[in-house]
Amino acid sequence: MIANDIIRRLRFALNLHDSTVIDMCKEGGQSLGMDMLVTYLKKEEEPGFQKCPDRVLEAFLDGLITARRGKKEKTVAVRTNISEREASRDKVLLSNNMILKKIRIALELREDDMLRVIGKGGMEISPGELTAIFRKPGHKHFRECKDQLLRAFLKGLVSEHRGVE
Repeated sequence: MIANDIIRRLRFALNLHDSTVIDMCKEGGQSLGMDMLVTYLKKEEEPGFQKCPDRVLEAFLDGLITARRGKKEKTVAVRTNISEREASRDKVLLSNNMILKKIRIALELREDDMLRVIGKGGMEISPGELTAIFRKPGHKHFRECKDQLLRAFLKGLVSEHRGVE
């Protein structure tokens, strides 16, 4: 899935205003103007569409976590990881696994909540399949989150939060 779709669907599911999305991106470390946000929220076939970079999506998701859960106390180890990420910020490629994990953290969803939301999106997976998605890459039971699963999850979120099928 492209970052534009994810931001657009989350914005709709959680009923976020444009200014809130901009504030969340800023909180996540990426400044974003209203004019750029409008181009990112357009569909691919619309004139003026511009592909949203992964770093903007990551900043939005990080800002969503902060807005929903509050600021996390940073330790020395975390600061090191952040500075390493800052140095390679342009190379950021968010996997569907990371996107799903960040949304799960922001919305404080447990395993049964995740399974229910995915089910509302029209897809059934087992608890074992879900835990495999949240394992570290390289683990023998790691499973890549496909676009179809992420779409079902986002569709389920819309159903859960908005009551829209």
